[in-house]
Amino acid sequence: MNRRKFIKSTALALGSIPLSNLMSCTKGKLPFKISLAEWSLHRTLYSGNLDHLDFASVAKNNFNLDAVEYVNSFFFDKAKNKTYLGEMKTRASDLGVKSLLIMCDNEGDLGDPDNMKRKIAIENHHKWVEAAKYLGCHSIRVNARSEGSYEDQINLASEGLRKLTEFGEELGISIIVENHGGLSSDGKWLSAVMRKVDHPLCGTLPDFGNFKIKDNQWYDRYLGVKELMPYAKAVSAKSHDFDSNGNEIHTDYYKMMDIIIKENYSGYVGIEYEGQSSNEMEGIRLTKILLEKIQALKMKNESKV
Repeated sequence: MNRRKFIKSTALALGSIPLSNLMSCTKGKLPFKISLAEWSLHRTLYSGNLDHLDFASVAKNNFNLDAVEYVNSFFFDKAKNKTYLGEMKTRASDLGVKSLLIMCDNEGDLGDPDNMKRKIAIENHHKWVEAAKYLGCHSIRVNARSEGSYEDQINLASEGLRKLTEFGEELGISIIVENHGGLSSDGKWLSAVMRKVDHPLCGTLPDFGNFKIKDNQWYDRYLGVKELMPYAKAVSAKSHDFDSNGNEIHTDYYKMMDIIIKENYSGYVGIEYEGQSSNEMEGIRLTKILLEKIQALKMKNESKV
């Protein structure tokens, strides 16, 4: 092979390797890892153009990502179906893809002021804890919706979360809360809930974008993430729109990732594209490129120290 052909073939080979893999071969380790949240593909899934069982394959084969975050909406009636869960597990395992967590919605409010409704909501989540255990996940993501005064909602949500976490503890599964509307999008409030639950298996999943409390009332996203990071067991890199330089226009990813890394978090950061300006595959790709740029920058800065 002559030099020109060698250079060309090497460039092509390197071009096919993701930036994260290249950096792992260099000195030091990645400051964080990247996963794919299934919600990034919600339009494709709801349209029937993608089957939930093929999600792990898309993550691996289209984006070379080795970890996924499921959404229960896309296999809502399969939580207790061991045949179906077994197929999910096998497909992910065959691809070398880790199943990190299940995002759970539409199972009732864990902070419902009605004692019976709160009890039912807690019990409704049990099957997802069991499914997460079977799939090899570390957590289920839940919501902390409640009603009443600020303090009442802290008490109600923490009670429901504590009981669910105690169930999760039996199976070694964490219960993590996302800022997802209402007072859960108030970083100070959700931090207070975490302190009141006071359990090592109950934590948070800070989302870059979900800081709308109600109507036009928004919580500062950077302050919110900073307040939630001490309890974080996962992170959602929410993205919507990008400028011509590949930067997300609603969130300063460099500033946000600085906050996350300074909290000594080195786990997975899940891509969660929710925009309309790009198709979902392109939105995922742009988010991944941006996160990889930050990985490279952090590693370069570390090497100078």
